[in-house]
Amino acid sequence: MAKVTSKLQITLPKALATQYGIEPGDEIHFAAAGDAIRLSPQKAPRPQLSFAERLRIWDQANQALRAHWQSAGKDCESSAESAERMQSAQAARGWTREELYDRVTRYTERSASNQPAGNDGSDEESEQ
Repeated sequence: MAKVTSKLQITLPKALATQYGIEPGDEIHFAAAGDAIRLSPQKAPRPQLSFAERLRIWDQANQALRAHWQSAGKDCESSAESAERMQSAQAARGWTREELYDRVTRYTERSASNQPAGNDGSDEESEQ
């Protein structure tokens, strides 16, 4: 528990500072929240990179990754080859990833609607 100093200062516990990424010099916003005080870190907004700059960084990282795999003796496939391979795998198995998710959603909805009222799905026996 922190104490308030004579200058009305408090020490933020290290675990909370680490959890929320608060570092020395960061600004903290205080707001009244009923009977409590809400603290929130005010991080400076990260500068937004232009599309061209993000694309340049992506290409640079992609080239570095390809060079790494080639030096390790692995062959890198292009994204077009990767997409073609994925489509042929989907055709071979007869379903796509999206269809699988849809099946799971329908199954869980159907299971929930078939449960009798008052059954929470637990295996515990009710006490009599």
